[in-house]
Amino acid sequence: MPKKRLRNAAERTYGEPTSVLRRSLIGGIILAVLLAVAGLIAYLNRTQSPASAKPSPPSTSAQEPSPSPEATDGKGVAVADPPKTRDPIVFAKAATNALWTYDTRAFSQAEHLAGLKRWMTSEKKYADWKSIKDQVPSPVLWSRLHDNRQHASATVGEGHFPQAFKTALAQDPGAITEAYVYAVTVTGNQTLAWKGSGAGAEARSMTLAVQCRPHQNCTLAAVLPNTAP
Repeated sequence: MPKKRLRNAAERTYGEPTSVLRRSLIGGIILAVLLAVAGLIAYLNRTQSPASAKPSPPSTSAQEPSPSPEATDGKGVAVADPPKTRDPIVFAKAATNALWTYDTRAFSQAEHLAGLKRWMTSEKKYADWKSIKDQVPSPVLWSRLHDNRQHASATVGEGHFPQAFKTALAQDPGAITEAYVYAVTVTGNQTLAWKGSGAGAEARSMTLAVQCRPHQNCTLAAVLPNTAP
């Protein structure tokens, strides 16, 4: 059974090979995101009080969604609704929870993707739906996981602005006013379970691009290809 767990986890983690063109496009997206979010922290410092801007762990943990919002008995929704928040770290942690949680027993892959689609920004210029879709098992793999009754839950830990974000911020504090895209790295654990009492867990880390325009709730733009410290 441990071999099956490792195989399932590996199949889930790694999707189809990425083309050279796709890698180039993703590289461009990373650069665009870093430039776009450069002035984000300065913006937050102007719009938030010192008390709310500094202790991010209390604010994010207080608003963090409970683990495994998906139903496991065929009822409810495949993916929880996105939170109504203008805090990029709160949103990123909730989005990570949604991305790391699935239930092949109760929902189809199409239903799961439709649920994730509700989290996406409507601005096509910044939305990278493929990077989100790549986090979900393919239709064939989903069917196999369904036969094995596999499901996953998440325990989201800490979220922070990565160093690349802070460096870009220092270089160009005003760039945020074009896209209002935040880069947020989230860490936590994903727990897998399947029929026959099989189970396993792994520590994970993910960097998301989150768009939070003034006076609007945050939305998801992309999953960046590499996590950042």
